[in-house]
Amino acid sequence: ENSLQKTSTCSSADPSGIFVSPYALNLSSFTKLIKRLQERHPEFSKQEIVNAVQELRRINKGVLNGLAISSIEEKTSAIL
Repeated sequence: ENSLQKTSTCSSADPSGIFVSPYALNLSSFTKLIKRLQERHPEFSKQEIVNAVQELRRINKGVLNGLAISSIEEKTSAIL
């Protein structure tokens, strides 16, 4: 009974309504990345920035692990 409580998690949507899976990414790093990209590219919406990050993940064979945030920021900026 107790182990079920320990392993269950909730998925949610952030305030913009974008679905965030608890398994998909480090939320702190993702939030920082999106905030940095929004400051760098105010002409793009948050959704457009998230889509560009998802495109980078697709290009990078489904993962962004191992890339520095600054590298992800540069590559995402190139996509935008």
